Amino acid sequence: MQIKSRVFNKTLYIMLSGELDEYTAPNVRKTLDTLLDTEKGFIQIVMDLSELTFMDSTGVGVLIGRYKKMREQNKPIFITNPSRNAERIFKMSGLYEIMPKIV
Repeated sequence: MQIKSRVFNKTLYIMLSGELDEYTAPNVRKTLDTLLDTEKGFIQIVMDLSELTFMDSTGVGVLIGRYKKMREQNKPIFITNPSRNAERIFKMSGLYEIMPKIV
């Protein structure tokens, strides 16, 4: 799993590449929390999931946890370019209700 990020125009862009599952979740959780705590000047987050090849329920939990953390700070999370697998999971689980998909 690779995580890339950058801040541009007060938006924190995060790209997840690879598999987000029980095996990779602890490292992804830690890396995302570090990013969210150390990056400055952003008011929203856009997660690019175009290169996310697999996500299971553990991965869903990681994303929901980051959503709750950012909700406390009034910083919305948006999803863009979901892979086919991520799209299916987001639709089935209703995650788009809390993390809307944008183009």
